Amino acid sequence: MEKQFSTKSGYAILFLSLLMLVVGIGAFFLRTPLAIVGGIVLTLTSIIIMCGFLIIEPGESMAFILFGDYRGSSRNSGFFWANPFMTKKKVSLRAQNLNGAHLKVNDLNGNPIEIAAVVVWQVKDNAKAIFAVEDYKNYVSIQSEAAVRHMANRFPYDSSEDTHESLTLRGGGDQVSELLVQELNERLAQAGIEVTEARLSHLAYAPEIASAMLQRQQASAIVSARKLIVEGAVGMVEMALERLNEKQIVHLDEERKAAMVSNLLVVLCSERAATPVVNTGTLHP
Repeated sequence: MEKQFSTKSGYAILFLSLLMLVVGIGAFFLRTPLAIVGGIVLTLTSIIIMCGFLIIEPGESMAFILFGDYRGSSRNSGFFWANPFMTKKKVSLRAQNLNGAHLKVNDLNGNPIEIAAVVVWQVKDNAKAIFAVEDYKNYVSIQSEAAVRHMANRFPYDSSEDTHESLTLRGGGDQVSELLVQELNERLAQAGIEVTEARLSHLAYAPEIASAMLQRQQASAIVSARKLIVEGAVGMVEMALERLNEKQIVHLDEERKAAMVSNLLVVLCSERAATPVVNTGTLHP
C-alpha cells in the first residue's frame, strides 16, 4: 500500500550545499594540511548532498526506497531534497489511453468476430504499480486484451432468432462499456490501476463470414418488412369489408369475399404497382 513520505524543501539545502562547496574550495588556498583535508571533506559532502535533489512535476509521484526498504511516496510537486542514498522511482498519475489492437475472437454463438477497445486508465496506488507487478504498463495492456476477449465470449455479436440474449455487443452500448470497466478494475486492482472509461472502438464480423452474415441481416430485414406489410394489408382488407357491409354498397357471398380478399392482398403486398382491370360485365354470371 502507498504511504506518505515527507520530503524537505530543496532551496534551503541547495543554499547550504553551495555554501559548503565554496568554503571547501576556498580552504585549498590556505595550503595547510588541516585546511586541505577539511576542504576535501566539505567538497565531497556538498557533492553528495547535491545528489539528493529532485523535481516532482504536477501529475507525478515519486516512491523512495532505502536499501530495499520502501519508505513511502510523495505526490507533492516542486523542488525537494531527500536522502541521496535512496532509490527514487517516478510514476505518472496522469490519465493515459490504451488503444487496443484488433482481436479475432468468437462471440457467444461461436461466430468469429473482430473487436477492439479504447481504455482510459491511471495509477491510483504507485506502491502497487511499482512493487506488485513487474511492468505495470505491460500489465495493463495484457489484462485489457484478456478482458476484451472475455467480454466478446460472454455476449453474441447481434440479436437473432437463434438467441434470446437481451444484451448484445452491437446493441449493448453503455451497458457493455460499464461491464467492461467493471471487469478491468477487478483485474487491474492488484497493480493499483483504476480504469475510468472503456469503450469498444471496433466491432465487425471476421472477413470469412462477413458476407454470409450480411446476407442473413438483409434476409432478416426483408422478412421483418414483409411481416409489417402483411399485417397492414390484412387490416386494410378487414376495414374494407366492414365498410362495404356498413354502407350496404354491395352484397358479397363467401366466394366473392374470398376473391376480393385475395385480390386486395395481391395488390397491397405486391412489390410492383398493380395494373387495374375494368370489368364491364355483370356482377354475377
